[in-house]
Amino acid sequence: MLLQLADTLVHEGGRWHARYGPWLLESHFQPVFSFPHRRAVGYEALLRVSDDSGQVAPPLKFFEQLGSFEAQWAADRLCRLLHAHNFVHEAGDMGWLFLNIHPAVFVHGALQTEAMAASVRTVQSLGLPMHRLVLEVTEDVMAQEVDFEQAVSAVRQTGCLLALDDFGAGHSNFDRIWHIHPEIVKLDRSLLRRACGSPRIARVLAQMVSLLHECGSLVLLEGVETRDEALLALDVDVDLVQGFVFGRPVPGTLGPSGASQEIDQIWALLDERHAASRLAHDVRITPYRAALKEAQQRLAYQPRGLACAALLAMRGVQLAFVLDEQGRHVDEPMLPPGSEPLRSDPRFEPLGLPSEARWARRPYFRRALDEPGVVQMTRPYLSLYGPRMCVTLSVAVPVAGRLQVLCVDVDWAGEAA
Repeated sequence: MLLQLADTLVHEGGRWHARYGPWLLESHFQPVFSFPHRRAVGYEALLRVSDDSGQVAPPLKFFEQLGSFEAQWAADRLCRLLHAHNFVHEAGDMGWLFLNIHPAVFVHGALQTEAMAASVRTVQSLGLPMHRLVLEVTEDVMAQEVDFEQAVSAVRQTGCLLALDDFGAGHSNFDRIWHIHPEIVKLDRSLLRRACGSPRIARVLAQMVSLLHECGSLVLLEGVETRDEALLALDVDVDLVQGFVFGRPVPGTLGPSGASQEIDQIWALLDERHAASRLAHDVRITPYRAALKEAQQRLAYQPRGLACAALLAMRGVQLAFVLDEQGRHVDEPMLPPGSEPLRSDPRFEPLGLPSEARWARRPYFRRALDEPGVVQMTRPYLSLYGPRMCVTLSVAVPVAGRLQVLCVDVDWAGEAA
């Protein structure tokens, strides 16, 4: 079949194209950039389809009009063969080639041993090592195909990389990541769009990227169309980016230094934004840090309530409390003057009063014990005392020969959106 398909390829005007029935098939490439390396490290091959009149048609329409699975399989193989020819011709020995593959074709083709071996030989004969191929497959096939994991194993034996596409769209879950261990996870643009409108979702996106890194995958954020989106992508620590702000799909590939200047400018903008953010953060939090340090010093010779009086009088303070070395409350939490008696948020009543809990695993407790005398601060999180976001500042204080951790919860609603 591959020999027959190869006969349909035509080299004209410095590029390859193919005919499949009445359809003209062409390759366009969009660069994939690495922020740390400041250059293109690969290209995604995208199919462009037109009819005899030159009218462009969506690739999905092209595949849907093919009458049988066998025809779809042949067309899919032809597209990948076409992309490989164009990539080798344009890119030489540089970068990854990202190839989309129909989920059903992925499973069926991977289990056809002879067809798989023939594909590997063909790619290698073009001068393209298998380790420079990245096969992209959408995760929804995992729930539909019982042979998916077997197909993944067969594909991996060829030496190529696997990318899980559109992660974060629909019903994505990490169980699929743990099952197939993709080398690259492509985050859906919908995550980027939501994160750009919400600092809270941006923090969640950063944590998702961190978790994917711990799973052993590189993270690629696609659909990056503006500088603000590029700044967010860099800020949440994705490894790779793809989108119009760096390069649109074109017939042929871009040079390796095509957007390094753009990336340098984004790095500079991020440095400026971080500097401004640190300044604003310091202006906001420094008074609380100073008041907590003063309360820490006063605890050596004053009762807790008196030592923390100035701290508790500050605007935005929810409460202050002291934990022992096991993370238990030494006494009831201290409230700002004029506050009503402390109550849990009614939504969390089944948990009981937070003051009855043990907080030994909380970051603000562990970090304070690790660095006695140094004020620590958490990320924003939901306070159990009210439907508000808060941050906790903490410091370990020696009391009667043992360490205690003095903590204060501060409203952080401005960062919760």
